[in-house]
Amino acid sequence: MDWRYLAVATAGGSAFIDMYATQPLLPALRVDFGASEAGVGLTISSITLACALAAPFVGSLADRVGRKRVIVSAIALLGLVTIGTASATTLTALIIWRFAQGLFMPAVFAVTLAYIAEEFPPAVGGRAVGAYVGGNVFGGFFGRYFSALVAARFDWHIAFVILGALNLAGAAVVWIALPRSRNFVRSKSIGVAVRAIGSFVRNPVLVATDLIGGSVLFTLVAAFTFATFYLAAAPFRLGTVALGNVFAVYLFGVVATPLAGRLIDRFGYRTTLLMAIALSATGIALTLAPSVAAVVTGLGLMATGAFCSASASQGYIGVVATGQRSTAAALYLSVYYVGGGLGAVLPAVVWTRGGWPATVAMIVAVQFIAALLAITIWPPLRTRSAASPISIAPE
Repeated sequence: MDWRYLAVATAGGSAFIDMYATQPLLPALRVDFGASEAGVGLTISSITLACALAAPFVGSLADRVGRKRVIVSAIALLGLVTIGTASATTLTALIIWRFAQGLFMPAVFAVTLAYIAEEFPPAVGGRAVGAYVGGNVFGGFFGRYFSALVAARFDWHIAFVILGALNLAGAAVVWIALPRSRNFVRSKSIGVAVRAIGSFVRNPVLVATDLIGGSVLFTLVAAFTFATFYLAAAPFRLGTVALGNVFAVYLFGVVATPLAGRLIDRFGYRTTLLMAIALSATGIALTLAPSVAAVVTGLGLMATGAFCSASASQGYIGVVATGQRSTAAALYLSVYYVGGGLGAVLPAVVWTRGGWPATVAMIVAVQFIAALLAITIWPPLRTRSAASPISIAPE
């Protein structure tokens, strides 16, 4: 058995078990703290905002310190901060601790992908990315489900203690199973990365790709955050455990991500993105039917489309960037997580006035804008080998 696959999957899962752990708890947190939907939504947006702020610095740090050292240290520190989150007794304290969690997550996301690109041969690179994404998806589901289960039986504070312990165990697994980098070349200057960012923000194709990525996470976070309020209210009245069970549809991502890769190879990035957005929009529209089965099915379709959309937009970064790809990826991640943070709070404005139908309308509108950006700005490229890459950064 090649233990590297276990290591990269563990790295991906170790970060995502924490990121959305409060999502199924939002209705209960709203009652516990006497807060609004937007208020408790900050437990999601604070962590994504921290990711957005930290992401641009991760690439430069890893280029100087080394891949494995940064990945393991970030997971271990995330574990300690997650345990600290259990000490929160007010909503403000919880939001601050969640922000601190988010500061360490980009060091896991971006640097693990950089490690895969450098250390895995091209013939098995797809398998390595698949293992990493599979860890992401499972971690995202497990964190939500586990926190809901523990909160319903005991208390949400205990959930964070256990999640933190799992982070520390994950750091140990990665330290043991992930070989030290062999192809890593230490960077001597961050000036090149700084100049690259200036070039990136002037390129309309890259800016459009970043905005599309942000829209994907906006819609995904908005849908699952406010669906918890929708399903917790009449006529459904689902409890915390049942809300945690709803997030099992996230496991569709295990199937969706490899499917997206095959669609990209056959139809190209833009066509795949448009098909994925259409599927996602159809799914979120289906949730308007007054049935738990219809809502869950619709969320499953919506999530599947969002995962495929994310694969297309993330992959497109590698095509249009011919230099400083780690910096381009970091900039993408910043916009991506800003979109996710906004998705946890902005829909509260329409939710308070129009409920779930108004929230669905906002989500579909954002999806339409993303599709429009792809149609008008993205060249119809296919795969890296078939494309003529657009240079967006100095070599």
